[in-house]
Amino acid sequence: MGNFFGRFFKKRTRANQPELASSKIPFRLNLIFILVGVLFAVLIWKLADLQLIQGNYFKSTVNQTNNSTTYGNVPRGQIYDATGKLLVGNKPERAITYTKGPKVTTVDMYQTATRLGNIIKVPTDRLTKKQIAQYYVANPKNQEKLKNRIKNYAQLDPDQQQAAAVKLVKTGDVVPFTADLKNKAAIFNSMSGAYRLSTTYIKYDRVSNQEVAEVGEHSSEMPGVQVGTNWMREYPDGDGIKTITGTVTSNKMGLPDNRVNQLLAQGYSQNESVGNSNLEESYEPVLRGSKSQTDIKLNSNNQIIKQVQKYKGNPGDNLQLTINAKFQSDLQKLVKGAQAGGNATGTYAVAMNPHTGGIIGMAGVDRDPKTNKVTENDIGNINTAITMGSVVKGATVYGALRSNVITPTSSTLTDMPIKNGGTIKTSWFNKNGNANMPVDASTALEVSSNSYMMQLAMKEAKFNYVPGAPLNMSPDSFNIQRGFFNQFGLGVKTGIDLPGESAGIEGPGGFANIGKALDESFGNYDGYTTLQLAQYMSTIANGGYRMKPHIVQNVRATNPKNGELGAVKNTIMPQTLNQVPMTPAESNVITRGFYQVVHGNNKYKTGGALSDISPEVSAKTGTAQTFYNGQQTVTLSLASYSPSTNPQVVIAIAMPNLPTDAESNNTNLAKDIYKAYWSDVQNAPGK
Repeated sequence: MGNFFGRFFKKRTRANQPELASSKIPFRLNLIFILVGVLFAVLIWKLADLQLIQGNYFKSTVNQTNNSTTYGNVPRGQIYDATGKLLVGNKPERAITYTKGPKVTTVDMYQTATRLGNIIKVPTDRLTKKQIAQYYVANPKNQEKLKNRIKNYAQLDPDQQQAAAVKLVKTGDVVPFTADLKNKAAIFNSMSGAYRLSTTYIKYDRVSNQEVAEVGEHSSEMPGVQVGTNWMREYPDGDGIKTITGTVTSNKMGLPDNRVNQLLAQGYSQNESVGNSNLEESYEPVLRGSKSQTDIKLNSNNQIIKQVQKYKGNPGDNLQLTINAKFQSDLQKLVKGAQAGGNATGTYAVAMNPHTGGIIGMAGVDRDPKTNKVTENDIGNINTAITMGSVVKGATVYGALRSNVITPTSSTLTDMPIKNGGTIKTSWFNKNGNANMPVDASTALEVSSNSYMMQLAMKEAKFNYVPGAPLNMSPDSFNIQRGFFNQFGLGVKTGIDLPGESAGIEGPGGFANIGKALDESFGNYDGYTTLQLAQYMSTIANGGYRMKPHIVQNVRATNPKNGELGAVKNTIMPQTLNQVPMTPAESNVITRGFYQVVHGNNKYKTGGALSDISPEVSAKTGTAQTFYNGQQTVTLSLASYSPSTNPQVVIAIAMPNLPTDAESNNTNLAKDIYKAYWSDVQNAPGK
């Protein structure tokens, strides 16, 4: 019995345990459900508070603190000469600017342009009838007036309606194009061309005190309109240097059409000033500087309510040139004063350091033979190709030496008329064969023997010359000669740091033009630039190194104390483009010949007029038989260096299409240029 009741109560105890556990579970679940319900209620209440009660407040706050960034222009870097003299500077000018908001409508701009047009006057000479019409139609009331005059107006979509209205106003029959209408239309057009949050110049020239005061007084009525600063280029030493430094586009002109996509991709705005030619274009990344950054706050209507400058920007770096301003000015005057009459088409001259490639001076003028008008064109030295004549004969002699058709110790040939079939080509002093004489390579340079050079060309082409026989020479002669000329820079780009350089003009080759291969040998066929002459002569003067010409010698920061030249940030180091493989003996053949051109004893020497220059000069003159408008002319050239030992300067000159009796124009100009160089740039050695 005891075991029975014991087992009975044990079973009852085990049976009661599940009942106790199951009674506790609903209580815990209920507690969790209650807590979750409370939390959901709190969350719903909070969301309702944020959206319904405080929603407008937070929306207004977000709108009022909507930040954006605008970028402002900074002064361009300035340009100085080799001595530190300012050539191209900046002049601050007051300007009226407009910053376009993010959601500005055409109607908004119409209203702003109309108000601003009552205050300022802007140029309208470039305004088109379409732009005037676009301004007029931007006012919905004006467009509404026109709908009865437009066929099927109601059936057109809004864009078509506006286009039709613009077309109608363009006729000039709807509204008179008064000066006031044009003025406001020009302002509207400038505003329309601005990008979102970009700043454009509405007026940047001759902004009066009254205009500044009234714009400031009414600025709250004209969102985005402000008084700012525009930087204009100025030329303290005269604007003659612009032909080398180049120009900058005006804000009104905007980006150049041929580079607009490229510049926009680089972060420029549509109406921004940018270097448009020459050094201003080549060194644009250096001169540009970094723009200022201004944070702006917009209100709920997307109007600018606050502007804070976060970064004032950095002005562009400065360029220091290799050009000496005083010498450049004198060189320009000398070149301009050396003009001849007749069909003369200009004069070009380059002064260059033969060891560094630095351009000390570069001047040129174009002349219109019909009107006698002379125009400065210093860049003509790099992009005007001219048939130079005998000045290139040093390269011809070099080619013959390297081809082993002559040697430094065995180079004597007889100057005589060259007869091929029915054609006769001669040296200037031996037209009839009465002055036949033996000449070596140096003497051939001294007397400028055409015959000698033609014989070298035939030997290089492995052609056996027989007087009177046909010139059955290989057309490879063109390539052979040009290959040697190219080594000195004749017929190839010099690499100067200016855009638009010409490689010269290469006449047609082939057997049909084989007679021209002889003309090529004495410089009367292909065309070269005056800078190529300077590079060619520099290569000979420095012992065989073809140096890359350059106008800029340093990139320099701005001194924060006085705004003038600061520390050097980058120096343009001399760069050798190639080395002409001349042995000392071969080089001596050419340099001796150039010295004898001026100081030799032969009665036919061509540069004796330069013998009184001190320090002494070595040179090669050139005369090419040319034509202009069907009339025979001569082109005179000259390439030279001084002193003859340890040369410091190379001077090259070209004077195309002079009268046929011109003889000493090139040497006379060279004498004046050397005098100016030693006076302006450095004292002559020994003085």
